[in-house]
Amino acid sequence: MARVDMEKGKLTLLSGSCYLPKERDSKPQGDDAHFICIDKQTIGLADGVGGYSNKGIDAGVYARELIMNAENATKNLQMDQLTPIRVLTEAYGRTKARGASTACIITLDNNNRLLAANVGDCRFMVIRNGAHIFKSPIQQRGFNCPFQLGNEGSNNKPGDAEVFIISVEAGDVIVAGTDGVFDNLFETQIEELVWGGIQQGLDPEEIAWSVAQQAYFVSMDRQALTPFMNASRNAQRNHSGGKQDDITVIISCVIGS
Repeated sequence: MARVDMEKGKLTLLSGSCYLPKERDSKPQGDDAHFICIDKQTIGLADGVGGYSNKGIDAGVYARELIMNAENATKNLQMDQLTPIRVLTEAYGRTKARGASTACIITLDNNNRLLAANVGDCRFMVIRNGAHIFKSPIQQRGFNCPFQLGNEGSNNKPGDAEVFIISVEAGDVIVAGTDGVFDNLFETQIEELVWGGIQQGLDPEEIAWSVAQQAYFVSMDRQALTPFMNASRNAQRNHSGGKQDDITVIISCVIGS
């Protein structure tokens, strides 16, 4: 992979987010959690595995504790020590709540490279000049059954994370989201929303809101054509339309010095 020319100067991330929890009276906070650490150029998000509700466990508690610990680890590490897999490992070791969660940690390092570690079906894209140049894959055992961090023996560990190193440049936009985004919106829809927002001069939080809002509208549309519907049919299931879920979007614009 080509290295970024350091003569171009240090890159930074300008980030904003939007969270729309699924409408549930019993769980107003939903199952998603996220953080943005400006000083360490790091973002993270997690999605508690809703299936634990069948055991009387609120997996959103696990996701929130995991993200709180990830943010604390990020703040406490020096930049030359900070890697997403280390953040994820330290956060996992300190999280004691019952339940399980998917998770994704992304940082911009001192060499102007985007580093990421992902477990499960949180995803991120890198958009350049209106089209994505990278989209992370999902990790799953089967349809709608993602890898997940947790304290039970059957759960995954940080060592199962998929790790990425991606060259970025000024003007790139990172779109990170939970499955509530990527199950409902195709890449082209996200590209149009993000690049349209950039051209309008919207800030990252405003762009995140526009993506989350569109994902929400699609999630409520039983007639919509969605990635989740396509995946369900490939798995011999019969889901139609959008998928109602918690929706988290983080937009990070890569800024030159």
